[in-house]
Amino acid sequence: MKRLLSATETAAALFLLAIALLTAGNVLMRDVLSVQIPDWFDASKLMQGIALFWGFAIATYYGSHICVDIVWEHLSLEGRRWLDIAGTFVTLIFLAVMAWMVWVKVLSTGTQTTSDLQLPIRYFYAIAALGVCASVLLALMRLVRLASRTPIEEPDEEIQHGS
Repeated sequence: MKRLLSATETAAALFLLAIALLTAGNVLMRDVLSVQIPDWFDASKLMQGIALFWGFAIATYYGSHICVDIVWEHLSLEGRRWLDIAGTFVTLIFLAVMAWMVWVKVLSTGTQTTSDLQLPIRYFYAIAALGVCASVLLALMRLVRLASRTPIEEPDEEIQHGS
């Protein structure tokens, strides 16, 4: 389980790093050499989608997404568990539908390419779609763990505090 969580976190982080390096590299080249990296804008947009979808997966599993706990804070432990189960179930349904729609998009891109290098965008979309599928899998695993009262792993302290 830890390997799956680590791989999911790593995928999101690597694409965020790639976006940062691509953007910084383009700014440097534009200012110093008056040239742009081909497809830097298209690539950064597509990689941002990938990073977001893979980030959804890990945030869904840990339950660390942005949420309002006005009701949750006033419930008993059992009530909190049931509210978490209901919320995770709704999230699972939403993510399953989104995964299906993203795969429909992947299959309907045809021969669309990026503007400069003519890279097929279906590959970027497919990697993003795998991230949504990871979200569905981790939401299902969270739901099963909540229903069976199995503890959910906490994020590593180093990752959580950025150390």
